[in-house]
Amino acid sequence: MDKVVFLLSILSLGISSQPITDSQRLFSIAVSRVQHLHLLAQRLLSDFENSLQIDEQRQLNKIFLQDFCNSDYIISPIDKHETQRSSVLKLLSISYRLIDSWEVPSQFLSGGSAQRNPISPKLSELKTGILLLIRANQDGVEMFTDGTVLQLAPYGNYYQNLGADESQRRSYELLACFKKDMHKVETYLTVAKCRLSPEANCTL
Repeated sequence: MDKVVFLLSILSLGISSQPITDSQRLFSIAVSRVQHLHLLAQRLLSDFENSLQIDEQRQLNKIFLQDFCNSDYIISPIDKHETQRSSVLKLLSISYRLIDSWEVPSQFLSGGSAQRNPISPKLSELKTGILLLIRANQDGVEMFTDGTVLQLAPYGNYYQNLGADESQRRSYELLACFKKDMHKVETYLTVAKCRLSPEANCTL
């Protein structure tokens, strides 16, 4: 049912006589979806950390600080000031690339079972909504299509057969990076949505 409501909201962009209102509505849905994903990412990481011994948590925290997330290769604002200066279209395109980069790795966030993992379809729905927002805000400017989106390499060695310790480290890295990127997308979409309300204060 949620998917039907989401798709109907997307279709309304093409038939409504008030495109700004429709765009705001779709932005609201997209922000709500990514907020849910961010909360889910926080819960998954928290549950994983709670399953570890204190020494294991400390060791993984040290390792993670030295590593980079796969999505760090996607150029994005370095701080809140640059985020606020970025155009709506730029924030949307970065959000699209971040979400797209997680469609395959997300299959491993809950043991790799599609039936037990609602994350991948939620990411796919959100990506569809963001793409529609990009097209609605292009104003004739050529951006990108699915065929030209940045293709990232597989997430480290995550798809290979790993030992117990390495698997634990990769799982932590995956969850921590997913939380980090969902926070980014939530921030970018919230700022972009705020731009549609001229009287709103979009300060982070």
